[in-house]
Amino acid sequence: MSSTKLLLSTGDCVEVSGTPEDVGKLLQDAVRSSPGTLAWLRDADGEAPVGVNPAQVVTVTRIA
Repeated sequence: MSSTKLLLSTGDCVEVSGTPEDVGKLLQDAVRSSPGTLAWLRDADGEAPVGVNPAQVVTVTRIA
C-alpha cells in the first residue's frame, strides 16, 4: 500500500494511505467544496480517518 506524507503549515507531518496523486485529488475536492471543508483521508498506520484542512498543506510527498 502506498503512503504519502503531508507537511502542514504548522510544521506537523501527517502520513496517510494512498499515492500523492490520489491524496492530491481528495485535497483538491475539499478545496472546491464549501469553505472549511476537510479532506478525509486514512492514517498510514491504520484505518483511522484523518481530517486535513487543505489550506494548511504545504507539501505532498510519496513515502518510499
